[in-house]
Amino acid sequence: MDDAELIGRILAGDPSAERELYEAHVDRVYRLVYRMVGDRDRTDDYAQETFIRVFDRLHTFQYRSSLSTWIVSIAVSVALNGLRKTKRLRNREVVWDQPPEIGGAMPNMEPDLQVQLTQAVDALPEGHRAVFIMHDIEGYTHEEIGVALGVKPGTSKAQLFRARARLRQALAVFRKDAD
Repeated sequence: MDDAELIGRILAGDPSAERELYEAHVDRVYRLVYRMVGDRDRTDDYAQETFIRVFDRLHTFQYRSSLSTWIVSIAVSVALNGLRKTKRLRNREVVWDQPPEIGGAMPNMEPDLQVQLTQAVDALPEGHRAVFIMHDIEGYTHEEIGVALGVKPGTSKAQLFRARARLRQALAVFRKDAD
């Protein structure tokens, strides 16, 4: 079923269509939000808030992007606003290899590297962190990131470049000499 038909069914009041949309997008939204906030309770809240907004604003969807990208833009907005509100940007207690069950785990790595990676990603400026997580961890394209964050794809690419440079610098002590 295409997005237009699904949206039409939802707007007509079909609860099974609402469930279909939710189930099609919840894993990706949850994984992305979790990577951004690093806390299961807040992730649960922000994911729930995302879908509340999606269903509340579905009538305003204008097909300028895919439905998936539109939903992700709402999720990113909810997560960033939530992080600003709670002012706990740097207070994560999880490491990258322990995402929730619906997300994939990173390969095994040194425990010190896990801690340093988490701290380095948390230390990135908000925009850089969002682009890094969306592109390098979740696999979004720069075009999708641009739509989700309201920036041009070139800005997304530049922020990713800067994020990677900062991460390389922060993790330089773990680099093995090739000589």
